[in-house]
Amino acid sequence: MNIHQLALTPFRVPFFLANPHLQTILPKFIKLQKPHYQRHLHPDRTQTTQVAYDFVFANHDNQPTLDKPLAVMFHGLEGSSESHYAMAFANHAHRLGYDAVIVHFRGCGGVENTAPIDYNAGDTAEALHVFELLKAKYGYGHILASGVSLGANMLARYMGEQGDDALCDAAVVISAPVDLTTSAKAMHRFVAKRIYTPYLLKSLLVKAFAKIEDPEQLKAFKHIKTIDEFDELYTAPRHGYGTGADYYLKASALPVLKNITKPTLIITAKDDPFLGIIANQADVSPSVRLLYSEHGGHVGFVRLQAKRFNINWLPETTFKFFAALS
Repeated sequence: MNIHQLALTPFRVPFFLANPHLQTILPKFIKLQKPHYQRHLHPDRTQTTQVAYDFVFANHDNQPTLDKPLAVMFHGLEGSSESHYAMAFANHAHRLGYDAVIVHFRGCGGVENTAPIDYNAGDTAEALHVFELLKAKYGYGHILASGVSLGANMLARYMGEQGDDALCDAAVVISAPVDLTTSAKAMHRFVAKRIYTPYLLKSLLVKAFAKIEDPEQLKAFKHIKTIDEFDELYTAPRHGYGTGADYYLKASALPVLKNITKPTLIITAKDDPFLGIIANQADVSPSVRLLYSEHGGHVGFVRLQAKRFNINWLPETTFKFFAALS
């Protein structure tokens, strides 16, 4: 299957839904049916904490369906299986007869993180651990993976690092900050700095405070106002990066997109308020298709159909891509 010839419907909206901040915020107010998740806890790759795998099985007996691929999603920064995009993904997978699982990062989904590390945008070793576990413990022969925002960058970097050895057959990368340096700068813009940053920092700082014992470091943390300040003081040193700049450089997916050899779809809105530089065709391999829209915000892509708002375009597009390859 030539992924570049696959007919995928571009995302389009009327003018009154074209605002990027409206697209980003509105999904949180759209009521969605909560999937019938089955929570399984498994050790992370360090074997020092449990993380949540929230499954939706196609079978009523809640046993794996092994004659179809497993659909996996990695959530975004401080997201969970209750994030709007995760519920839409799980519900759509179930309607199509796929097993689906939302894989949580350490400390997310209400599970305490007892590991010495947290999670970050470049932890591809954790992605490898997840895929190995799903194959070995559950018996899935084929995996189709999707990532959102931070989870999308991690997945894209994993696909580029692993090439032919990637343990998933295909990937869909949604609203990914593939250049973390410029994406961090984007969060300094007026609306992002005043709305999105405080929202994200609130839970990040609560978790960080619980792990920090040094009084001087705690004092410095009280002055953190931006995501890049948090990454400089906490994310980078805790995960073995020298500085925040070093973390952004080494964790960004952009430099390895040319190395992807398995079918990968990158979905991005050009007006995404969270993103800086986005990939162009010269940045990616022939195995990567770029599906860009003028509007859509950050993991928004809200449409108005039959006088109701919905966020179905993302899962519809994701599974159309998956179905063509499976």
